[in-house]
Amino acid sequence: MERLRFGIIGCGVIGQMHAEAIASLPDAQLVAVADTIVASAEKLGAKYGATPYAEYQQMLAEAPIDAVCICTPSGQHGQPACEAMRAGKHVVVEKPMEIRLERIQEMLAVQRETERKLTVISQHRFDAASQQVHQLVEEGAFGRLVLGNAAIPWWRSQAYYDSGAWRGTWELDGGGVLMNQSIHSIDLLQWFMGPVKSLQAYTDTLAHTMETEDVAVAILRFANGALGTINATTGAYPGVTTRIEVFGDRGSAVIENDKLRFLRLARDEKEEVGAYGSAGSSDPEPEDDGAGASDPTNIQTSTHAAQIADFINAIREDRTPAIDGYAARHPVEIILGIYESARTKKEVSFS
Repeated sequence: MERLRFGIIGCGVIGQMHAEAIASLPDAQLVAVADTIVASAEKLGAKYGATPYAEYQQMLAEAPIDAVCICTPSGQHGQPACEAMRAGKHVVVEKPMEIRLERIQEMLAVQRETERKLTVISQHRFDAASQQVHQLVEEGAFGRLVLGNAAIPWWRSQAYYDSGAWRGTWELDGGGVLMNQSIHSIDLLQWFMGPVKSLQAYTDTLAHTMETEDVAVAILRFANGALGTINATTGAYPGVTTRIEVFGDRGSAVIENDKLRFLRLARDEKEEVGAYGSAGSSDPEPEDDGAGASDPTNIQTSTHAAQIADFINAIREDRTPAIDGYAARHPVEIILGIYESARTKKEVSFS
C-alpha cells in the first residue's frame, strides 16, 4: 500500500511534533513543509527529506501531497485548512480547531462541500487512561455522574510569551491558559461528563505581561445534571500535576498527567462500602510525565501518531475520523463561554 503523502504548514514547535509523528508511521511520508520563516521550513525539510516552501499556497499547488497538517498559530488555522480542502487535500488541524465559532462553521461547511477528511488534534483521547475511563462511562460503570473536575496548574515563563508575538494575544492565540494549554483537558472532561449546559467563570492575568488570561476558574453544570469545575493557570511554578476527576455514585476515576492514578468501581467490590465510605488512595507522581506542565516541548508524540494513524485509516476506509470538526468544536464553545461569563459576570447557557 502506498504511503499517504503529507505536507505541513507551520514549522515551529508543533510542526516539528507533527513531523516526528508522521515519520514514526510506516504508511505515512512527509514530502513538503511550508513556513513564512524560510529558515524554519528549510531546517525541518532537511531533517525529514521534505521540500521546503515559503508560501503554503505554492506547496498546495505544486507538492505531490495527499494531506496537510495545519500547525500555524491558533487564529490562523481556518484559512489554510479551507484552502487545503478546496485544493483536494485531507486536513489535520492542530488544536484548537479555530478561535472563533464562525470560522469553525466555515471549516465545517468547506469539509462538507469538498468531502475531504478533517480531523482536529485531541491526542489525549487516545491515551490508554482516557480510553478506559470513557469506555467505563459508556458502560454506566460509574453510575450516576455527579462531579467532574479538570485542574491544569501549569507554568510558562514570561520568556515563553515573549518568544512569539502571537502568544497570549486575542487575535492569534485566541486566549491564554484556556485556549492554548487547557483545551485538551477541557475536551476530555466534556468527553467523559457529557455536554455542558451552563457555566459561571472568572479569569485574570496575574503572573505575566500579556493580553489574555493566565488564570481561570469555572463552575459547570452538565446536561446530565452533574456539576463540575475547571481551574487552570500558567502561573503555577514550576508546573504541577494535571488532574481530571470523574465521580459517580457507583465509581470514581482520577487521571493525573495522562495516567490512570485511581479507579474504584462498586461492581468490583467484594464487600459493600460503609456509610462513611472508603479512604481509597492513589499514588500520584508529581513529575512532568511528558504532559507539558512545565515544558511544551516535552509533550510525547506517540498519541499524535495514533490520531494521525486513525486519520489515515479514515481516508482509506472512507469513514469519519475519530475526532472530526464537530467534536472539536465543543471544547472551543466551552472556552468561549468561559470568556463571555468572565467578561459579563453572568452565567452562560448553551443550547
